Amino acid sequence: MDVISDLFGASSRLEPLAVPDADLRFMHGFYPPDECASLLAALLEQTPWRQERIEVWGKVHDQPRLTSWHGDPGTDYTYSGVTLATCPWTPLLSRLRSDIEQATGHRYNSVLLNLYRNEHDGVGWHSDNERELGRMPVIASLSLGETRSFRLRHREQKHAPVNIALTDGSLLLMAGATQRNWQHAIPKERREKGPRINLTFRQIAQSARGD
Repeated sequence: MDVISDLFGASSRLEPLAVPDADLRFMHGFYPPDECASLLAALLEQTPWRQERIEVWGKVHDQPRLTSWHGDPGTDYTYSGVTLATCPWTPLLSRLRSDIEQATGHRYNSVLLNLYRNEHDGVGWHSDNERELGRMPVIASLSLGETRSFRLRHREQKHAPVNIALTDGSLLLMAGATQRNWQHAIPKERREKGPRINLTFRQIAQSARGD
C-alpha cells in the first residue's frame, strides 16, 4: 500500500483531472470531516491574519480576504505590488506540510493562508507565476470549511472554462505548465457562505531568494 493509502485510506488518492495544457490532480476528503472542523477552528484562532492592500490596474485596494504567509527563513514573497514578510512555521502548519509532502511527493518551503470570511470575499483572475516560484511551480492547495468554486480559464481561450468545487478537506495539486496556460479565481457568491481557509503550499526558488 502506498504512502497516501497508509495515511488517509485507500480511497483517498490524488486523481488526475482531464484539463488540457495543465497538470491538475485532486482528491476529496484528504482529511476527514471531524479533523477538518478542528483544523479550521485552530487556524482561525492561531493565525496572525492581515488584510493587505494590493495594486490592481494602477489602483490600490483592500484585498477581499485575509492572508498570512509562513515559511522557511528567506522566503519573502511578492505579488500585486505587495511583499509578504515571512512568519515562522507553527507546529500545526509544520504538521500539515509534512502530511501534504508525503501525499504529493513534493517538498514545500512556504505556505500562503487565505481566509474567505463569507460570500463577499474572493480572489480575481490570476496565475501564480511570480519569478520566486520558478518556471513550472508545484502548488498544493488544501481547503477547509465552506465549499467554494475554483474556476479556471485558458489564457488563449481555446478550451472551455473549468469549475472545481473545493470541498471541506479537499486537496488540489497544480503542477507542470498549469500556471503558464491557465488563470484561476475564487468568485464572490450571491448566497450566504461561512468561512473557508485555503492553504497553498509552495516552493520558493533558491535563485530568487539569493541564497
